Amino acid sequence: MARKVYLHAGLPKTGTTYLQQILWANREELRAQRMLLPGDSGREHLWASVVVREDPAIVKRPRRATKSWDKLVAEVNAWPDTALITHEFFGGASREQARAAMAALGDAECHVVVTVRDLLGLLTARWQELIKAGSTVQIDDYPSSDETNPHDEWDWGSMDVGEVTDRWGADLPDERVHVVVVPPAGSPRGELWARFAGVVGLDPKRCESTDAPQNEGLGVAEVELLRRVNADLVGFDTPVSRGSWIRTYLAQGKLVPRQGEKFWPSPARVEEVRERSRHAVERLRSHEYDVVGDLEQLLVPDEVAPRRHPGSVTDVELVPVATATIAAMLSDLREQKQLLRRAERALAERESDQDTGQDTGQDTGQDTGEH
Repeated sequence: MARKVYLHAGLPKTGTTYLQQILWANREELRAQRMLLPGDSGREHLWASVVVREDPAIVKRPRRATKSWDKLVAEVNAWPDTALITHEFFGGASREQARAAMAALGDAECHVVVTVRDLLGLLTARWQELIKAGSTVQIDDYPSSDETNPHDEWDWGSMDVGEVTDRWGADLPDERVHVVVVPPAGSPRGELWARFAGVVGLDPKRCESTDAPQNEGLGVAEVELLRRVNADLVGFDTPVSRGSWIRTYLAQGKLVPRQGEKFWPSPARVEEVRERSRHAVERLRSHEYDVVGDLEQLLVPDEVAPRRHPGSVTDVELVPVATATIAAMLSDLREQKQLLRRAERALAERESDQDTGQDTGQDTGQDTGEH
């Protein structure tokens, strides 16, 4: 049974993908440092978070996904030292679900790690991830409710650090709840990794981290174009199809590289988020959590740099974005068709060669037998 388990429970859009890519790329080095990263891939940790939250959407995942949490638990319970489980969707679990998850880890000393950033930036980034996932909701309507629903990894329940730490830390001593503040812009690239690694007991210098990419965002015209495109899409109703085509191909592949203009919600929504950030920091300060970084950086400042609202994007502005995107997609389609034709010709030539060889062999064999 593991001696100690760190469960990294979010928050989303706080460098989690960056950290997870470093962890998986250095899995053997982690073992050398006596830390287990259970499972075969990060996808199993994602699936496990769905299982823990008892989300019925697990049926849309591969059949083996339903056993993912049990698999991770079995590996952790067979490991004699420290283990780490990480996915940002764990953060949406209810208090009862969090309690059950930690109970499954037996007598291990459980710790919860929450990476966190300023709430306005998080909300804005999280909304555009929702659009990348196929949604058409307007930014000021997201999240749609203050209620926490474990079946909805997109709501406030997974983004409000005060709520997440209250639920996951309810049965833990404060010193086992670790809040890692994402370093401000301009900090050394590896600073977030160094902070996280220090919390979970890894030597960051022994792990390669320089090639892990950052998850870049959409510009204001680009995100509005994608939101409108989503309304006309038909058949992209599974996590795989949305992830492959909307998020990866269209959003990340075509729209993000345009490096469009950044945006905010409306001023009224910004004020709501500012107030929520104050409450979240107050909740954190009411505990003696292990905080790495400055909680002041989580507050939305009284004055924020002006940015446009996605609702201000006009049809005229969308035209050049749409035409450039269509042109790029046509180029991809032509290239793929050319590759397919070359593959078909190569296959036909191989089949022709095989047929010729078989015919020659048969004739030779018959002649030899007759003479």
